[in-house]
Amino acid sequence: MGSAAVAGRLGHTFREPALLEQALTHRSFGAAHNERLEFLGDGVLNCVIASELYRRFPELPEGDLSRLRAHLVNQAALAEIAGGLDIGSSLRLGDGEARSGGRERPSILADALEAIIGAVFLDAGFAAAHALVAGLYAPLLERADPAVLGKDPKTLLQELLQGRKMALPAYEVLAVRGQAHDQTFEVECRIPALDIRTAGEGRSRRAAEQEAAARAYALARER
Repeated sequence: MGSAAVAGRLGHTFREPALLEQALTHRSFGAAHNERLEFLGDGVLNCVIASELYRRFPELPEGDLSRLRAHLVNQAALAEIAGGLDIGSSLRLGDGEARSGGRERPSILADALEAIIGAVFLDAGFAAAHALVAGLYAPLLERADPAVLGKDPKTLLQELLQGRKMALPAYEVLAVRGQAHDQTFEVECRIPALDIRTAGEGRSRRAAEQEAAARAYALARER
């Protein structure tokens, strides 16, 4: 699939189609790649999301607005949107990058989407780029909850228990498997007052604790 298919899904007709083609070009493909457009698109994206959050949450302080924005413009959010647009199928990648799964790599998809935003900005100005970003982010913005969004599971669980005046959860490493350079941690999260015990695994103790906390949080909300 080529750049024309991406333009159709974006709903933007490029006056300079070469801009979109460049936005879809990874550095592994050639010299005229998308990294400068990515830089520009990142700035436009942050401005638009900041504007949208400022308008939607008039009482929210600066720190919370910054946290929400950081969550919405992170790699995972960008890659999710890029995946919905099937940008990966239109990327121009070097042979090695294509063979190694570059079309599905979150970092490449996220960078390409930022480059596309930069391309729209250069092609048609800030108003067009704003409309594009607002449209792409509409579902995420509608679901944005300042009380939850951007907080990690351990923080959410701690706040939930504190709000109920309960003791904080206890975390215990149950097992560590693998060699020192390639370990997997298994951690248990316990909340005795709610009779909750959950387990999590991760490549670090912190990651395992977060997974266990996420499971405990889901159970604690129901009790």
